[in-house]
Amino acid sequence: MQDLSGTRPARPVPRAVLQGRHVRLEPLSAAKHADALFPLVCGPGTDELWRWLWHGPFADRAAFEAYIDAQATQTDAVFFAVVASEDGQALGHLAMMRADLGNGVIEIGSILFSPTLQRTRMATEAVYLLACLAFDELGYRRFEWKCNALNLPSRRAALRFGFSYEGTFRQHMIVKGQNRDTAWFAMLDGDWPARRAAFEAWLAPDNFDRHGGQINRLQKGVS
Repeated sequence: MQDLSGTRPARPVPRAVLQGRHVRLEPLSAAKHADALFPLVCGPGTDELWRWLWHGPFADRAAFEAYIDAQATQTDAVFFAVVASEDGQALGHLAMMRADLGNGVIEIGSILFSPTLQRTRMATEAVYLLACLAFDELGYRRFEWKCNALNLPSRRAALRFGFSYEGTFRQHMIVKGQNRDTAWFAMLDGDWPARRAAFEAWLAPDNFDRHGGQINRLQKGVS
C-alpha cells in the first residue's frame, strides 16, 4: 500500500487567465462574455448544445445573461470563457469543479462549445490548459470527466483526450426531469506526462497541413 501521509493538499483553482497558442481561458463574466456568446449558443438550431447540460436552452438575452452571471459567481466551481487568441472572440465555456483539496481530486465539466469551437485546435487546447493547471500548477492527483452515459460525443471526447473509462453510475442524477446514468472517466497524475506529450505533439504547428487538417490523431498518443 502506498504511503501518502506526506502528500500536500492540492490548491484551489485561481480565477486567472490561462494563455495558450490558440486560445486563452478567462474567468467567465456576463459583462465581458455574454454579448459574444449569446448569438453563438442561443437561438434557432442551438438547442442540441444544451441537451446534456443542467441549464438551458435560453430563448432570450436576459435569461442567458442571468445564467452566465450565476455560473461566474459559483463558489464550488470556477468557470472559464474560451476566447480565441486571434480575435478575442468568446466561443464557449467550461469549468473546474468539485475540487477535493485533501484527496487531490478535481473535475472538468459544464462544457459548452459553440459550433465555431467544436472539433478545433482551440477546443483541444482549452482542455489541455486545464489539465496543465490541475497537474502541473495545483498539485491534483486525479482529474475527472463525467457525462450522461447516453452522451456519446462526450464519451468519445473523454477517450480522445486521454481519460480512462472507469464505469457507469446508474441512476446517479436527475437532470431536467430525466434520469441520468453517469459515465465516469479519469486521468491520474501518473498518466499525465505521457498525456501532456501527446497533447503537445498534436498541437504543434507541424502536425497540421496548409489547410489546417491534422496529420496525426491525438488518440494515437494516448493509448
